[in-house]
Amino acid sequence: MKNASKTYKVFIYICLFALAVSILIPVAWVFMASIKENSEFYQNAWSLPKGFHWQNFSNAWTEAKMGEYFLNSIVSTGLGLVLLLVFGIPAAYVLSRLEFKGVKFWNGYLHAGLFVNISYIVIPIFLMLLDWNKILGTKVFLNNNIMLALIYASTAFPFTIYLLANYFRSISKTYEEAAYIDGAGYFRTMIDIMVPMAKPSIITVILFNFLAFWNEYILALTICSGSGKTLPVGLVNLQQAARGKANYGVLYAGLVLVMLPTLILYIMVQKQLTEGMMVGGDKG
Repeated sequence: MKNASKTYKVFIYICLFALAVSILIPVAWVFMASIKENSEFYQNAWSLPKGFHWQNFSNAWTEAKMGEYFLNSIVSTGLGLVLLLVFGIPAAYVLSRLEFKGVKFWNGYLHAGLFVNISYIVIPIFLMLLDWNKILGTKVFLNNNIMLALIYASTAFPFTIYLLANYFRSISKTYEEAAYIDGAGYFRTMIDIMVPMAKPSIITVILFNFLAFWNEYILALTICSGSGKTLPVGLVNLQQAARGKANYGVLYAGLVLVMLPTLILYIMVQKQLTEGMMVGGDKG
């Protein structure tokens, strides 16, 4: 049994090592490629950079308008996360901790939203916004990062409420009872007691939805095809232009600009993310 256990552990470590290498090598290659000159790509694509050609980032930021797209992504992603948390946390708390008529219906309704892929409803959303523009005689509903943020938040509600509600349900009711004895109402109990205890789960929600919003392409391409383009849409345009001009260094510099915020955020919340995936709410 001991030999079988050791063999199994060795097998797991080999698999984890292979997985880590398969992820790290492409990421490292992209970072190295972002500081290369074009001539280096035609010699040996896997060779180390001969120098640090930081001009690639400057060209990607200004000439390719990646700086403008970066700001658009920050607005749509940041505002989408704020709206999601402001409305999602109270909704998850109410549906998980309070008893009222219709609570089962609303829980089932939101759970059904988990099976709706955003790709399936892009065209209906676009046509709806287009009709609103025609009815009101305006263009505010399209090519608008604020509207894109609203759509991001609304489409992420089912997953967010499902995850937070399950976490809230795992928290012992003794905490709420103690708060009620001290005179706290539902809102104060949620803010002062439930939200701090659900911090790991909330961070998990933030990270998952940040990745989804930041890297989303289809909806951003459909809704914001003009000056409101986000980074993924701008990156595809940069890719097409870079291939035509054979300017690969600028292309990979733009790719680094897309990847870097997600890597930084993951490093910052890695510990809390693990807690949110593994630790229950009732801590005694």
